[in-house]
Amino acid sequence: MSGIHDCFSGAEPPRIIGSERPTPVQRMTARQAVDGHVQRGELTASEAGLFWLESDSSLGKTILKWHDGERLLTLATPGLGSRVNGYGGGTLAAFPDRVVAVTERQHLISVSIGAGHWTTLVDDPDTAWGGLVADRRREWVLAVRESEGRQALVAISPDGQCRCLHEGADFYGAPVLSPDGRRIAWITWQLPDMPWLRTRLWLAELDAEGHLQRVQSCVPPVEGSIQQPVFAGQVLWVLSDHQGWWQPWELKWKGNDAVWTAAPAPAQDHANAPWQLGERHHCPLPGGQWARVRYNQGTGELWVGAEAALTRVATGFTDFRCLSVRDGTLYCVARSPDRLDVVLAIDPDTLGEQVLAGGEDPLPGVHCQTPETFIVPQTSRDPAVQGFFYGPTIPVADRPPVILVAHGGPTSAVYPVYNPQIQFWCQRGFAVAEVNYRGSSGFGRRFRLSLANHWGEFDVQDMARAAGYLSKEGRVDGDRVFVQGRSAGGYTVLMAVIETDCFVAGASLFGVTDPRRLRTMTHRFESGYLDWLLGAPEDQPERWHARTPRHHADRIRTPVIFFQGGQDRVVVPEQTRTMVESMKAAGHSPELHWFEDEGHGFRKPENLAAMLEWLNSFYRGHSRKANDCL
Repeated sequence: MSGIHDCFSGAEPPRIIGSERPTPVQRMTARQAVDGHVQRGELTASEAGLFWLESDSSLGKTILKWHDGERLLTLATPGLGSRVNGYGGGTLAAFPDRVVAVTERQHLISVSIGAGHWTTLVDDPDTAWGGLVADRRREWVLAVRESEGRQALVAISPDGQCRCLHEGADFYGAPVLSPDGRRIAWITWQLPDMPWLRTRLWLAELDAEGHLQRVQSCVPPVEGSIQQPVFAGQVLWVLSDHQGWWQPWELKWKGNDAVWTAAPAPAQDHANAPWQLGERHHCPLPGGQWARVRYNQGTGELWVGAEAALTRVATGFTDFRCLSVRDGTLYCVARSPDRLDVVLAIDPDTLGEQVLAGGEDPLPGVHCQTPETFIVPQTSRDPAVQGFFYGPTIPVADRPPVILVAHGGPTSAVYPVYNPQIQFWCQRGFAVAEVNYRGSSGFGRRFRLSLANHWGEFDVQDMARAAGYLSKEGRVDGDRVFVQGRSAGGYTVLMAVIETDCFVAGASLFGVTDPRRLRTMTHRFESGYLDWLLGAPEDQPERWHARTPRHHADRIRTPVIFFQGGQDRVVVPEQTRTMVESMKAAGHSPELHWFEDEGHGFRKPENLAAMLEWLNSFYRGHSRKANDCL
């Protein structure tokens, strides 16, 4: 046990076209577009109030916030954040008098709320922790422990003793306790699967000492992914997609058999792909009511009420996370297109809303462009594809150039939420279009899994279709379409400039360039992912060769700019270095910007600002009508 550390730091206080578009009094600099971008998440509640993580790009670390019902406080701790599976989640467990948290160094610390200090609970440099849950009956913390390439469900005592509750599965997630602490449920999955493909649900009783009794497990009636188990009283509910969408199901056991009963719900996903532990998109409310998130054409909606009569609430927001209940009030982290994230309180009876934190106007006096949904129509071969379009906020002489953004993942999605870097481009005469190509989450199981064996094909086709659609509709200049993506989106960029002639230039931000090499280097969580996306290489050698950008550098006919972090452990630096060398060997002159002190996803404000400035120079330099972009 280390020494005591003080932790209180005190209280804190429709697209318009052409000349009709309002002219802003100022615009963001590159530094303003990255400074002060506050992200809030991992909200949890206890009798002491609400706790959440807050990541401010200007601080360079993630901090712990506490709202005690009247005041907003910062609890001074080391930088926080789980690293389980490489993506973390479930960093906090809140008790009436303390919060247990995971630090960036993967130490478990106990933060005493009343005394205003923190102490180290567990210090194991070779272990990562996540999915924390407070067992208030026994004063223990339940967690997913990751060590030496293995995971287990464990319980940690107040003095830091760790006891294994369950092991044997490749991955664990979503532990949850019944209100009386006598029952526990959790999720597991096995390699080579990802948690949005196939998972197993477990249920057990806990005795007075916290040992598991009467352990049972089940899978859906047909193949599917279960996530986010939660108890409503003693009744267990889950979100399962075995009928095509992540929807709520009630589970009861008759002997060893699980009985599945569907709740009334539309054909919409009620959650997104579980890259992180600890997400909550549904939760029970007093009086038999529920709060549930639904995704409708890429936009999150929050619905509250009795099972068969839910009402949409908080309609000014477009994404909702971390649903929690305290003293009958619903709390969540909500996002919108024109403001920073908020911590929102909702009265389930009156449906009244109150913002407890956040919602700042990011740059007063600057017009903030909000997105429009667009849908690329279905064809005889291809499904409809949805995206979000942001027009320029300054007058342009003709149709604007556009930056098409391919999201990462690739099993992920884009949402219509505030992003200052999009505003940076709109204020310089560019349009921006984010595309939920095939394989994106939020559009049902079939759409999400359609990228299996087709990565580098269907995603590329959909980006090209989006470019053609926006050009045909007169929204953008079809001769000035740029394509940009990070990580898996960077791979889509490279395949797009190889396989199509739709784009005038491309930008790969720490993007995948050689899937076969990445397969041998990637971390355990995604070790089977590439085989699912492309097929096993021993079975599909020609496909792997065809879908490896590095092998086709000679086919690239457009300029490409690369950004890479020297400390990247997900897409290792070799990926970008060898691609650039292959392009040079083919007679091209790719532009490379190397940031030795960055990992996967740049974090330092000075580096993010430099990247924006380099991109701005690159796009202007390769636009055929660059003078239209200020």
